Amino acid sequence: MHRITRVQLFVTCLVDQFFPNVGLATAKVLERLGLKVEVPDGLTCCGQPAFNGGFQDEARRMARHTVDVLSRSDAPVVMPSGSCADMIVHRYPDLLSDDQPYARRARDLAARTYELSQFLVDVLGVTDLGARSFLRVAYHPSCHTLRGLGVDRQPRELLRNVRGLDCLELPDGAACCGFGGLFAIKMADISGAMLQQKLDAIEQSDASVVVGTDVSCLMHIAGGLKRRSGSVTVKHLAEILAGTEDT
Repeated sequence: MHRITRVQLFVTCLVDQFFPNVGLATAKVLERLGLKVEVPDGLTCCGQPAFNGGFQDEARRMARHTVDVLSRSDAPVVMPSGSCADMIVHRYPDLLSDDQPYARRARDLAARTYELSQFLVDVLGVTDLGARSFLRVAYHPSCHTLRGLGVDRQPRELLRNVRGLDCLELPDGAACCGFGGLFAIKMADISGAMLQQKLDAIEQSDASVVVGTDVSCLMHIAGGLKRRSGSVTVKHLAEILAGTEDT
């Protein structure tokens, strides 16, 4: 493999609209490694909400657009979201399998798209970014990151190498938080019950911060924590890795 000098950053809808600091932190982490970070013009949504809602034609149109935008360059695509990365890696090739010439381009894009921790550890071979933070954290493995991409070891290795960080185990950590995109709307009662179990586990862990790779799950968890009037907060992995302050 030739040496990687630049990447395309796909920040995703939720990061762009609600958690811009996560996008900035992701760029900071990548730039710290000497990479040129490009944010292609024209990116919109990856199409996952439409896909999950059963709107296949609309999802295909969004997939084609995304393939067009991210195929202007052959640089790797890095996303601070296991959920959206899973959409491109696993759903695009299926959605566009009968759509020439997009089928080949979708497979090519899927092969060079990565969730942030996956890119850092598996592609760059980096597990220590020189970050420092004196927090008690528990890692929540989002379903798409864990089950969709098979990514679990990578974020944990990165967290273990943050100086001063106290990494605690989340009881039954692999359990879903109950978000699941449209699932939280269509199955609100079940989603709420799953969230309560996750909040109980967080309280048992004695962590002060819940760290994850998907702001969707973190947003869901943060809402539940706030309603419980607790002191636990949430942070995206990129925010921890970008930190050098003693906090």
